[in-house]
Amino acid sequence: MALRSLQKWHGAGNDFLVDVQEHGLAPWWTPERARALCHRTSGVGADGLVVATMGSEVAMVLYNADGSVAEMSGNGIRCLAAAVRRSTRATWDSLEVHTPVGPRTVFLTMDDTSGYGSVAMGDVTFGESIDGTLGVANVGNPHVALIDDAAWSDAAREDFAAKLSAQVGGANVEFLTVLDVERVRMRVIERGVGWTQACGTGSCAAAALTRRAGFTGDVVTVENPGGDLRVELVGASATLSGPVQFVANVEWLEA
Repeated sequence: MALRSLQKWHGAGNDFLVDVQEHGLAPWWTPERARALCHRTSGVGADGLVVATMGSEVAMVLYNADGSVAEMSGNGIRCLAAAVRRSTRATWDSLEVHTPVGPRTVFLTMDDTSGYGSVAMGDVTFGESIDGTLGVANVGNPHVALIDDAAWSDAAREDFAAKLSAQVGGANVEFLTVLDVERVRMRVIERGVGWTQACGTGSCAAAALTRRAGFTGDVVTVENPGGDLRVELVGASATLSGPVQFVANVEWLEA
């Protein structure tokens, strides 16, 4: 058995367990352990596990709730930065994090256990179009977005998401309602997780795809169920901003 000390954080309701590891520790987490930890009833419960390895640089590994490894999370990287800051009792307001899609710098303002942060997410690129959708976008991880219909049931949305995701080899699927040129409402089914309260990369994809369609401009507030996220687009590059909130210290004993 092994005891792990973690922190739980959320960004606009998108919740993560964060393990801040000392440099040089042998890799301990596996997909099976991450899945057990994130299970909502038999584990601690979270949308994902973020592992921060400390050393000459801070490296990020992200597991989805089902144990699969994700490329990037806009909310997760803010939670990682906040957890590292709290764990090390630091006072910096920016942190470079090395992710599978390259280095990302998180800017963070904290007031005790809550804060607000932003991160340049890199370029949003577009994939081949899919009939009935706004398109496919990649923000380090893949997304398919479509205009929502109030007449659809969640079961119908889940069926659409499964079919659309399968067409591109696995993707997050966003259901969008354009409110005006500066605001979009979004619900999202994340690959490897399911319905989530927010998705940072999905918000970037939604902003880029609605701008391409002529519905929105360069700055968009994306209303996620768990709270608002702000996306600023400069050319193809997206910057994501949003809240971060500490939830609890967690000790998990693997059986």
